[in-house]
Amino acid sequence: MSTTNHITTKWLGNMAFESNNPSGHSFKIDIAKEDGGDGSGMRPKALMLSSLAGCSGLDVASLMKKMKLEVDTFTIETKANLTDEHPKYYDKVAIEYHFHGANLAEKKLQRAVDLSIEKYCGVMEMFRRFAELKIETIFHHK
Repeated sequence: MSTTNHITTKWLGNMAFESNNPSGHSFKIDIAKEDGGDGSGMRPKALMLSSLAGCSGLDVASLMKKMKLEVDTFTIETKANLTDEHPKYYDKVAIEYHFHGANLAEKKLQRAVDLSIEKYCGVMEMFRRFAELKIETIFHHK
């Protein structure tokens, strides 16, 4: 049986919306003041990048926990190129996984990243359908 996510997004006036989430939390979506909004919420396209990093990051964090890997700091930098013509979309996305620590098990951490990219992250798979992905893992030893 397939799973269905149901999201309700309500207009709050001007260019702002509130969107709920199956988690029970909700958040505000808005555009920049220079585009006619109030700048009081998240930008829709940028949220897609947060979803991509969040989805993959959760996979990696789960695998780090299972493998008992020591990592002080883990960040994901996501940079995307928007097309010039409307409808504008991301055609190229660079994703950098940064691991900081004194005892980084590079091969195991790379394996965790690879499993997320190739097997577990559904958002990554969706992005793969419309964008060229450039993925890099960077280790920062203390």
